Amino acid sequence: MKIARLVVCLIFVCLLPTACSPPAATEPAADLSKIETVEQSLLPHFYFEGEQQGVALLERMRHYNVPGISLAVIEGGEVVWAKGYGVGAGEGSDPIDADTLFQAASISKPIAVMAVMRLVEEGTLDLDQDVNQLLSSWELPANDWTSQAPVTLRALMSHTAGTTVHGFPGYRPDQPLPEVPQILDGQEPANTAAVRVDKLPGEGFRYSGGGTTIMQQLAMDVSGLPFPQFMSRQLLDPLGMSRSTYQQPLSGHWVSNASRAHDAEGQVVQGGWHVYPEMAAAGLWTTAGDLARAAVEVQKSLKGKSNKVLKQSTLSEMLTAQNGGPAGLGFFLNGEGQSLRFGHGGSNRGFRCSLEAYVQRGQGAAIMTNASHGAALAREVLEAIARVYQWPDYPQTSVKVVRLAPELLDRYRGIFEHPVGGRFEIVREGDELYGSRSGSDEKDKLLAASETEFYLESQRSKVQFELKEGQAVAFTVRVGGREIRAERVQE
Repeated sequence: MKIARLVVCLIFVCLLPTACSPPAATEPAADLSKIETVEQSLLPHFYFEGEQQGVALLERMRHYNVPGISLAVIEGGEVVWAKGYGVGAGEGSDPIDADTLFQAASISKPIAVMAVMRLVEEGTLDLDQDVNQLLSSWELPANDWTSQAPVTLRALMSHTAGTTVHGFPGYRPDQPLPEVPQILDGQEPANTAAVRVDKLPGEGFRYSGGGTTIMQQLAMDVSGLPFPQFMSRQLLDPLGMSRSTYQQPLSGHWVSNASRAHDAEGQVVQGGWHVYPEMAAAGLWTTAGDLARAAVEVQKSLKGKSNKVLKQSTLSEMLTAQNGGPAGLGFFLNGEGQSLRFGHGGSNRGFRCSLEAYVQRGQGAAIMTNASHGAALAREVLEAIARVYQWPDYPQTSVKVVRLAPELLDRYRGIFEHPVGGRFEIVREGDELYGSRSGSDEKDKLLAASETEFYLESQRSKVQFELKEGQAVAFTVRVGGREIRAERVQE
């Protein structure tokens, strides 16, 4: 770690408060012992056997430079607790509580899809109709691809429409904001390329925030409402999501308890946060509790116990994988059978969030963080919740590592070369091993899971050594989705 970053980290450790708000009073079913266990039992991605049985949430927040986090847990088909930790904007700012707003980023997408599916249920929209027959204020340009297969609402919702533009960087509050047609055509002041079709619609999965923005324009054209009002009427109000809005830019009373966004060093981003006129794709401001309530509604409706927004048959279709991809309509799907889960992640400038819940079981959680390194923290929190609440077949990504005797470490030292000329040097510094690419001053710690299996700490890549007569003669590592083998060339 560079000196400047180390100083920032040390200052941050000193400033982060240790107090946190109590669970929301509306969640009386909370088991306090389980809450405390979650708070004290996070596992880093790498942890040493026998030295670390669980780390406190506040400690991991300091580790990742995440000033604030909010989480809500679903158990027995209800939101049993929601709680906030840390602060919204550094020293002296208000503490995070269960009502603090965060940007949900791409979790905006499945929530928006739920609202649009109400139009499908009532017959206003057809999932399999050419969207150009439904749009009135903008038209998706035709080309060779669309002449072979039309772009449909089903394809837009499942990221199989062949549309471009993966995601959006947002705009500083002092920058001019484009209208949706300008975004879709890549015209100033839009800061992203035009949304177009460049592969056969329906052919396969490719994530496209651009496609979701077409859906946003379609919803406004059909309803005649600005998108924030459309979402409030169709979904947020019926579900009692009173701490949620698609308003962009945020204004009025919403601002008073909204967390600021933070960069990788835990510093507030310029302007406090970015603004996202691509509302359906990235514009939802909400709380962990409200996100969890939306997931609970999905679970209840699938069991025929609620119809506040959508019918059981509609939600079943939403949670069916489309065109062999990883997504249904809006939500991503993982697992199978009783372990089938639906959810979505979110990544806006200075916000990282996650929502995950079981389709058949009344379990799940929503995590919202206000910093760029929040995704790794959210993953650790989700895994802690999964362990405490005994989620079935939930993958745990933590890796148990060991400390090898110092005299064993010398066997791995040396320079290793890939056949195409790439070199990688492994050195020993005290009781630890480090690796670096030839010509680079950046090095990465190597952590041992056994005498032959190591991991690059920052990349989380597995390094498998080949030993011969007590010395490492080669290793393999996965880079860019493929295995690369490097052989020792010199001591």
